[in-house]
Amino acid sequence: MTGTQGKQKRWTGGAWWRVRRAAARGDAGMTTSEYAMGTIAAAGFATILYKIVTSGSVSGALESVIGKALDAPF
Repeated sequence: MTGTQGKQKRWTGGAWWRVRRAAARGDAGMTTSEYAMGTIAAAGFATILYKIVTSGSVSGALESVIGKALDAPF
């Protein structure tokens, strides 16, 4: 083998940890934006689900199911 073929870079001392810490610091703002987007998506989904559940036909069906469950003989 000639040149740099077959050679691996060796991490000396704490170089590996310094590189890892620097990479982790670069993502500092990502988690906050991900939480914000997740919260917005969950609120949107809850709004849509609320509209569906409170509609007339679904509401009637749910009341029917609950009524049958409460009137079931034991």
